[in-house]
Amino acid sequence: MDAVRVALLREVLAGTQWPAATRRFGGTLRSCVVPHGGGLLLVGTEEYEPWHLAAHLVDESTWSGLPELTPTLVRHRVEPGDPAHLSVGLGRIEAAGRGETLLVVVPERPGAGLLERVHDARRAGATVLSLDNGDPEVRGLAHEALSVADGEDVDLDTVQHLVSAAAGENGVPVPRGRRRFRDRLSRLADQLTAPPPARW
Repeated sequence: MDAVRVALLREVLAGTQWPAATRRFGGTLRSCVVPHGGGLLLVGTEEYEPWHLAAHLVDESTWSGLPELTPTLVRHRVEPGDPAHLSVGLGRIEAAGRGETLLVVVPERPGAGLLERVHDARRAGATVLSLDNGDPEVRGLAHEALSVADGEDVDLDTVQHLVSAAAGENGVPVPRGRRRFRDRLSRLADQLTAPPPARW
């Protein structure tokens, strides 16, 4: 979803909790992965793989210049012959640890096997975020959760669009060692050379 559509969607949802909630969650996602140089794992349930969110995060990582937002899609079933980027199985969650972020997208109650793996990853030091339907077990495992219950103004797909857009938005640059000064200088140059706002 391009920036114009995201802006229109936020305008339609103005007055609801969703623009602020998705910006907050997207900002949390960004702040978890950028300082660690990436390590974003994305997993859904057996019935629901978050392909769409993975694709949007890849786009946002390119547009924002934040490669750390590019996720590794973890799948419940990996078939022989699947390309490398689609060949990461649930064992990857078991190997997750400190400095990694696990984003769990669960529109319905997940199986016990996934919950156990997420719990183990959290105990090993991974940060757990969830986009969910309000399931208390999932929320109990997450450091940060955003829930979309039945009957809300939006559905989980719409929230995923808004979260991925928010994660890629350029806010205050994240400190990156020696590049920080150059980033600030570049931003200042962009502001000084920008054309004046149009007057109607």
